[in-house]
Amino acid sequence: MPAGNAPFTQAEYDRRIAATRQAMEKAGVDVLFVTDPSNQAWLTGYDGWSFYVHQGVMLGMEGAPVWWGRMMDMFGGRRTCWMEAEDIIGYGDHFIQSTVYHPMQDLAEQLRARGFENARIGVEMENYYYSAKAHQVLTEALSNATFVDATALVNWPRLVKSGEEIAFIRKAAKISEKVISTAIEKAAPGVRKNDLVADIMHAGITGVDDAWGDYPAIVPLTPSGLDATAAHMTWNGDPMREGEATFFELSGCYRRYHAPLCRTVFLGTPSDDMRRAEAAQIEGIEAGLAAAKAGNRTSDIANAFLGVLAKYGMERSGRMGYPIGLSYPPDWGERTASLRTEDETILQPGMTFHFMPALWMDTWGLETTETILIKEDGPAEALCNIERKLFVKD
Repeated sequence: MPAGNAPFTQAEYDRRIAATRQAMEKAGVDVLFVTDPSNQAWLTGYDGWSFYVHQGVMLGMEGAPVWWGRMMDMFGGRRTCWMEAEDIIGYGDHFIQSTVYHPMQDLAEQLRARGFENARIGVEMENYYYSAKAHQVLTEALSNATFVDATALVNWPRLVKSGEEIAFIRKAAKISEKVISTAIEKAAPGVRKNDLVADIMHAGITGVDDAWGDYPAIVPLTPSGLDATAAHMTWNGDPMREGEATFFELSGCYRRYHAPLCRTVFLGTPSDDMRRAEAAQIEGIEAGLAAAKAGNRTSDIANAFLGVLAKYGMERSGRMGYPIGLSYPPDWGERTASLRTEDETILQPGMTFHFMPALWMDTWGLETTETILIKEDGPAEALCNIERKLFVKD
């Protein structure tokens, strides 16, 4: 194992660094500065709840990556990163939330000291964690450098998972089965939604066997009734009611790896329209899985599902899934390929997607989804083993 508590072998990190440098060379980037915490963790193993301050990874074309962040988080880096201590550096607290200093001033000095003052520097422009102010300060401090938009430069090499990563996702899938089973079992008229979510979160953090539960990148999404016509509602303190559907969009998480899974529970007797939608959705998922073969395109999955919906006289717009794996809040998606009609990404063995063809109607929502693995041969494998249906509880 590498130094510290990094979860993967050194060979695995070497593979990731090589893939990233290949992408850097293609993009004409001399040094990459990565702020996405998922990309930081993928390259270095860094794991900590410190992404609310400026931090990142510097990667040149030679040598080990350098993790850079707040001084107090540097020690967390030494506990979780695979690199040696000299490649894990911190800046002082006088940079934190100051109107006089900015952490990017320190980063500029670090880049300058490593010979990158006149370099082509790649930064993740479309990223939750790289602010407009950070970019302004950094570019002003390194006025002779050329800044290149390197958004998703690391994300794309992450798309095909290694065997070590797939093993982690399978553990996350076992936890996903547990949290969804808990939600289905506990759902009943009169149960307060926040109490149900407490049970769900307890199940997820407890984990399964040796797979301890980590916090997922998205909190439990558990809307009922009219709230379920919206995609991303969380919960409140209202009791569950007879005559309403509740969808549960959840994920187990193991060592930051996810396996999202959604199922829907109806308390009472669902309408004929909902039953028809259930049949279309389940048949469409089967068609999508059959199309999810190595050598096909992401659009083939979406088109297969939409073809079934059309047979039922139904329509749906928008994407129907995205790649998943290692992630931090606020999103468990990898922000690269999408399962939608216009996406031409070629499917390769080792890709993992949340196949998410949810249906949000005028008065109810129906979510039945799977985390899928593209195989060497044949259709995709659904990594979770929960019956694919609308769960009805009288």
